[in-house]
Amino acid sequence: MKFFVDTADTQDIKALAKAGLIDGVTTNPTLIKKSGRDFRDVILEICALIDGPVSAEVTSLAADGMIKEGRTLAKLAPNVTVKLPLTVDGLAACRELSSSGIQTNVTLCFSANQALLAAKAGATFISPFVGRLDDIHIDGMSLIEDIRTIYDNYNLQTEILVASIRSPNHIKESALVGADVATAPPKVIWSLSEHPLTKSGLDTFMKDWAETGQAAV
Repeated sequence: MKFFVDTADTQDIKALAKAGLIDGVTTNPTLIKKSGRDFRDVILEICALIDGPVSAEVTSLAADGMIKEGRTLAKLAPNVTVKLPLTVDGLAACRELSSSGIQTNVTLCFSANQALLAAKAGATFISPFVGRLDDIHIDGMSLIEDIRTIYDNYNLQTEILVASIRSPNHIKESALVGADVATAPPKVIWSLSEHPLTKSGLDTFMKDWAETGQAAV
């Protein structure tokens, strides 16, 4: 499974990329706002930091505006993926942009039917929001299972990009049901390496090594 980081903080992206932990980046208007920087400058910098897909979201609500924005965004860098909302206009824009060879990420997916429409529109990625479903007491991961089954039934090539991830458990469950990608905040990705038994074991090894009086090789 591929890991994308969900942030517009280029320092976090640099650190994760250096560690070899990420394959792409997702952004959205809220993350851009948090960065306090110009949208295009942020996207250009991120695209220079990582070779994988970098999702940049349109802000138009009408299909024509989305298509125009999408073509402009795609020209910023070859790894830009145009992020579109899962609306009728967003699906129309997805069809047009995808037909032109532009990568697309259809976002704000909350049902299997929506995911099926996105695949039919030629989306490169579909982004189901598991955390937001969990927030309203609907099992977000069951949606990923449904989408995986439907896509496999018809050999649909759209990649399932699990979004709104809140915990390491979301990532584990996404991997177990066969999601293609998980996008998560930096702190969640870093936390995947943590386990109390790993820490306690390492502490013991270091204590015992120190008692040997030997220097490091």
